[in-house]
Amino acid sequence: MTVSDATHAAVPSLKARRFGLHAQHESIVLMRRDCPVCRSEGLSSRSQVLLSAGGREIYATLYQMDGDILGLDEAALSEEAWRLLEVAPGDPVAVRHAPAIESMSSVRRRIYGSRLDKSAIQGIIQDVAAGRYTPIHLAAFLTATSVLPLDDAEVVALTRAMVDVGDRLSWPSDVVMDKHCIGGLPGNRTTPIVVAILAASGLVMPKTSSRAITSPAGTADTMETLAPVDLDVPAMRRVVEAEGGCVVWGGAVRLSPVDDIVRRQRLWHRSGVADNGGIGSRRSDVRNADETQSLQPKIGCQAHQEARRGGGERYSPCHTPAFLGRG
Repeated sequence: MTVSDATHAAVPSLKARRFGLHAQHESIVLMRRDCPVCRSEGLSSRSQVLLSAGGREIYATLYQMDGDILGLDEAALSEEAWRLLEVAPGDPVAVRHAPAIESMSSVRRRIYGSRLDKSAIQGIIQDVAAGRYTPIHLAAFLTATSVLPLDDAEVVALTRAMVDVGDRLSWPSDVVMDKHCIGGLPGNRTTPIVVAILAASGLVMPKTSSRAITSPAGTADTMETLAPVDLDVPAMRRVVEAEGGCVVWGGAVRLSPVDDIVRRQRLWHRSGVADNGGIGSRRSDVRNADETQSLQPKIGCQAHQEARRGGGERYSPCHTPAFLGRG
């Protein structure tokens, strides 16, 4: 037995159980509070844990329960966790504390107003794509890039990092068409019309679109009333080869997995929930500069000094939660 095998064997494991828990895209594991793994590892409810099975690893949020619904040797998985781990009932699932997320130090620097270089942004995006970021971690990053919008160098680095973690498609055509709009406009469904016109004109246009985020129906939802949109890459290729174009749901082909994750997040403002338009959005949801200034937190220790001079309560990154760690 190698050192690696011995280390893996030492990690406590439980039997996988499909619990039928639908938590959208969140990986959740339920365990008995008095189970041997929770007791020996010192795990508590809402801890981040690393689940391993069959060479696959995922990060999940732990919830604990009492009673006999679960056996002491069972780990109940949400549907998302079950899908990602690809386990069968009774398969051993190793459970341990999730390791620290190194890229969170970059997020913390960004909260303090520092610009991020290419390697720092790559580290963040790779961790997001790997499922290491909880909604709280991701909200911290989105907030930092919304308060201090990305500069041109950060936009380029972010775009390249998001492309690198996704799958890429190539098409045997000299010209491949695409279109995009700002999104979020109810009733604005030009994509199916544009794709149909260009494909009928002999051009190649393999179009991916999103489902609804804040509106009643997204472009993919609208197109689904006419044709299936949950196409995988082979099916997408067959349609394009036959028709010259397509409109498919982008989440089914994993071209930009981080974009799909980011789209599920929302930023909370004083007026309620608002869509910030994505990472580093330069779009403002307020009407004038005075209102913008009142909503945007101050950056760095300057905010702390202003709060002390004014005697009032203001946001200060000096008081950021402990989960952000030390930069």
